Amino acid sequence: MKIVHIITRLILGGAQENTLFTCEGLHRRGHEVTLITGPPLGPEGQLMDRARAGGYRVIEIDSLRRAINPFYDLAAYGRIKKLLVELDADIVHTHSAKAGILGRRAAAAIRASNSAACCPVVTKMRQAQAAFCGRPRIIHTIHGLAFHPYQSWLVNRFYIAVERGAAAKTDCFISVAQAMTDQAMAAGVGGSEKFTRIFSGVETANYLSDPSAERIAQLRGELDIPSDAVVIATVARLFKLKGHEFIIESAKEIAARHKNVIWLFIGDGSWRGRIERQIAQAGLTKRFRLSGLVAPERVAELLHASDVLVHCSLREGLARALSQAMLCGKAVISFDVDGAREIVINGKTGFLIEPRDVAGLIEAQEKLISDSELRRKLGSGGRELCRAEFDHEKMADRIERVYKEQMAFVPVSG
Repeated sequence: MKIVHIITRLILGGAQENTLFTCEGLHRRGHEVTLITGPPLGPEGQLMDRARAGGYRVIEIDSLRRAINPFYDLAAYGRIKKLLVELDADIVHTHSAKAGILGRRAAAAIRASNSAACCPVVTKMRQAQAAFCGRPRIIHTIHGLAFHPYQSWLVNRFYIAVERGAAAKTDCFISVAQAMTDQAMAAGVGGSEKFTRIFSGVETANYLSDPSAERIAQLRGELDIPSDAVVIATVARLFKLKGHEFIIESAKEIAARHKNVIWLFIGDGSWRGRIERQIAQAGLTKRFRLSGLVAPERVAELLHASDVLVHCSLREGLARALSQAMLCGKAVISFDVDGAREIVINGKTGFLIEPRDVAGLIEAQEKLISDSELRRKLGSGGRELCRAEFDHEKMADRIERVYKEQMAFVPVSG
């Protein structure tokens, strides 16, 4: 199949890794894959180098930017539409809000044009049917929704209206969590028959391979972490809604009672200075470590060098950090948002806490700080669950199966 993926920017992030793993997997399976993306702008790091080394075609559109800008957006739409005509895709698969809106609109326009050209004398009703059933088939992955409780009702109303319009042009949605399906349908975006849940794949071998004790000691030494410390890690961009402030608040009380605990923030972002100031104001500078920007493969090592993962983001589709930590055999604590409850099972793989519940966050951390056997038990349960569900090759197989099912709807000409 000729497959085109479209995503707004290839920064370090879950949606971006998911897209790259999908492109790489489909390319290995013999399909003709093209990735269209905007420039990887931002302090979070970039995955463009990996994309360009993947063996498939990568096209960068400078005007495809994350922020809404009519000048850039119109230019990006025109360029995407022109490229889709040239590429003659069987499948157009979009990711992220901006690329999803522009890419699906362009693909739908091309499909309607193709159908009209093939059937110039059919009735309008049959032409409409051909436009829906023809090429390219249009797929959209929901990694997270553009509308959420942490922005104004007017902005949400705009995003919901735009997403409803795009949904009418979409043949199939892939959700990284059932929670995304439920939230989209509750907002009137798509019907149940259009949705398929496929967990976002991880390069499981990197996380299942346990480093030696010597390597763990070396990693801790590089971060000035004592060998006997209990390390509570967080993997997230240093940005709003990621919940670092709740972890810092909880540490004020925990640090006074547990002298051997170190908190490790893995990642970087535009809020780094703000977060460092919050840590300093709490008098906890000696108890926190900030790794800064790290390569994706190093995340696995840092998780192995930790004991617990805490994830306090207020909105996620399904945070990759959870499955990554669980594959490393680590107990996890997460706010109960979006898809977290689909893999964080209280008492079996970790603890779920109500969003913003600092008291509950303190209690869960202290249980794990004080009980190494509980950490081991929960970590083992999480590893087994994620080993079966989150392998990136299984994800590529499942996505390829969706494509084949969608292509079965395309009528054979002649």
